[in-house]
Amino acid sequence: MGVKENLEELERRNRDALLGGGEERLRRQHEEGKLSARERVEQLLDPGTFVELDRFKTHRCSDFGMTERRILGDGVVTGHGTVDGRRVFVFSQDFTVFGGSLSGAFAEKVCKVMDLAMRTGAPVIGLNDSGGARIQEGVVSLAGYADIFQRNVMASGVIPQISVIMGPCAGGAVYSPAMTDFIFMTKSNGYMFITGPDVIKTVTHEEVTKEELGGADTHNQRSGVAHFEGENDADTLAMVRELLSFIPSNNLEDPPFVPTDDDPNRRDSKIGSIIPDSPNKPYDMHDLIRAVIDDGYFFEVQPAFARNIVCGFARLGGRSVGIVANQPAFLAGVLDIDASVKAGRFVRFCDCFNLPIITFVDVPGFLPGTAQEFGGIIRHGAKLLYAFCEATVPKVTIITRKAYGGAYVVMSSKHIRGDVNLAYPTAEIAVMGPDGAVNIIFRDQIERAKDPERERERLVADYRQTFANPFKAAELGYVDEIISPEETRPRLIGALEMLQNKRDRNPPKKHGNIPL
Repeated sequence: MGVKENLEELERRNRDALLGGGEERLRRQHEEGKLSARERVEQLLDPGTFVELDRFKTHRCSDFGMTERRILGDGVVTGHGTVDGRRVFVFSQDFTVFGGSLSGAFAEKVCKVMDLAMRTGAPVIGLNDSGGARIQEGVVSLAGYADIFQRNVMASGVIPQISVIMGPCAGGAVYSPAMTDFIFMTKSNGYMFITGPDVIKTVTHEEVTKEELGGADTHNQRSGVAHFEGENDADTLAMVRELLSFIPSNNLEDPPFVPTDDDPNRRDSKIGSIIPDSPNKPYDMHDLIRAVIDDGYFFEVQPAFARNIVCGFARLGGRSVGIVANQPAFLAGVLDIDASVKAGRFVRFCDCFNLPIITFVDVPGFLPGTAQEFGGIIRHGAKLLYAFCEATVPKVTIITRKAYGGAYVVMSSKHIRGDVNLAYPTAEIAVMGPDGAVNIIFRDQIERAKDPERERERLVADYRQTFANPFKAAELGYVDEIISPEETRPRLIGALEMLQNKRDRNPPKKHGNIPL
């Protein structure tokens, strides 16, 4: 073929590749409220920055009549571009081509962009919309999944990995998203599960819809598998861009700095009124967080799951930080299984990618009960403890009110390498609350008293004055300083500036053995 013929062939192939599975299948995709694989990439990236790779790649399967069924690109669009001017790599599964099913060639395309992302230190984002393994290829497709899984593990903690579930994701395919750092799901069309409703009905006789089993609401509210939920494709992809604005491109970079007009020395007198005088009265920790951070903007992670603990990203003085906070407005802010797992994983992400951790503490302890004990609260609670102990990034802690028992230690206390630990005058730091402590310590004295209830009230007041305050901990150096609530913002920013060049490392080892 001559140059002219080659150019014409190139133009024809480009046209065919852009159509994916054809106009009819693209029309059906749009009717379901879904963007096409290419439209999703364009929506995610800065305009005009997408550079596609392997556009003409096809499968090599010759069985089951597949020789005549070759479509350019083979069901996945891969390449790179920028988000807010920063390089990212992306693969977008195309449901219009063989239902987005994964073949050996498909897997090779995904592995190529993952390898490039690792070599260049850039995030990798997977847009998932696939029927699973391509049955016609048998074990070749399974091997392709395994190749991707191996890269997920090797990339973990090196570059951010983000999965977006915008259609079906079932069977073994779910394990790649599960090993990435964050999972986004579209409420309208995203779902993921190991076995579908039909199999479950056959095996266990349970009847459940795919939305109930693995929809976005289920995984954001009940299972905790997902971290964010968007209304549709466009909304979800906008959330991905927002997340990327808080995190670095790799583990050797610092997080992005975003200048702000919010005065770093701003003092807010309203903060003091957020925390009630009564130690048993709830308040919303979000109010305190937003009063302190830059422009009051908090990008919360898993907001609908384990609501007794709050995790998310914010900025202080322009610097990205991760925030972990007990939530007194839900279950009094206790630590339970779900809260421990949620916060532990978030702390480990922040530590991987050089994000300082700000911890707001108001915790009455761990949730008691047989359900928690039988469910392994000892093992799961230890995950959060392990994460904080292992973290070497700057750690700043503020005890706003209660810090009781082992939960006090777990929540980034000075004893587990908290760098700066502050407390409000309202803080209560003790082995347990005054009521419980008095009932144990002075049980006989109360029973012998002429007026047991009055004696008990007196002893509770004495205990609170003696122990349930921050002054004893400050005398021992467990709290660096007791501050007024209105000073919170400038003190946090000052602590981060002081810790900017912090150097801390763990003993040399292959890896630890976190209590999974």
